[in-house]
Amino acid sequence: MTANLAHFAINADDVPASRAFYEDIFGWTFTAWGPPGFYRIRTGSLNDPGIAGALQQRRELVPGRPTTGLECTFAVENVDATAAAVRAAGGRILLDRFTISGVGHLVFLADPAGNPVGAMQYDAGAE
Repeated sequence: MTANLAHFAINADDVPASRAFYEDIFGWTFTAWGPPGFYRIRTGSLNDPGIAGALQQRRELVPGRPTTGLECTFAVENVDATAAAVRAAGGRILLDRFTISGVGHLVFLADPAGNPVGAMQYDAGAE
């Protein structure tokens, strides 16, 4: 079972300041999407869009530890099988499977070192 990096998220306390920073430094473009303070990031051009990204209000995937750094999500074929493999390999599930309508099914896990990681089963028909 292989998985490619499919999405990254930047958690920020001051979303507008972070948005301006990445627009100025990397030329990224942002589109409001979903909940307030959530933006889709396009890191490349229309012809070469790069990896999908998001800028969002900081959250705690691990209770008591605000998420810092980049939050990475990997595309998997079966999110339920991935969750079972995580448990069998010594990891733990931080956020049980949930569905993002029109996107797919997602879990957040922690590796044995405690790093939060997303695993997404993409499904445009997900409800």
